[in-house]
Amino acid sequence: MNIRAAAPGDHSAIRDVLLAAFPGPDEADLVEQLRADGDAAIELVAEQDGRIVGHILFSPVHGPFRALALAPVAVAPQRHGEGIGSALIKAGHELARGQAWDAIFVLGEPAYYRRFDYDPALAAGFDSPYAGPYFMALALRGALPATEGQVTHARAFAGLG
Repeated sequence: MNIRAAAPGDHSAIRDVLLAAFPGPDEADLVEQLRADGDAAIELVAEQDGRIVGHILFSPVHGPFRALALAPVAVAPQRHGEGIGSALIKAGHELARGQAWDAIFVLGEPAYYRRFDYDPALAAGFDSPYAGPYFMALALRGALPATEGQVTHARAFAGLG
């Protein structure tokens, strides 16, 4: 399996993975809108045997320091349990560190994302429409530069149902 930057020629295959991985088109539409708005800061695919089997996207959030939002991450359903999602998340973290981002926020299942050191307690001081027990943060370069403030996701998130 190869993890690499997504290319324009991958967009159709990425949409297919997102449509297969989620119950509706919201995540696929979100990815397309983030790209159209110029808010796809890091976008990676997992490719095997010339086929896209996974995808992840990170977009900038506005807040008291340089941060990203992880959303969405998707793996083709027939490939679940093979570590593809984990590989995409770890590769995205490494790229974000290399690009000097301070943190990543995610809205998701704590039992899953805690494996990657995301912590609801780190996000607890930040005001966001997503605030609550499923809103987590990951500090990429030591401690967070601030522990409270407003966090605003890219405009495309406002269109989610």
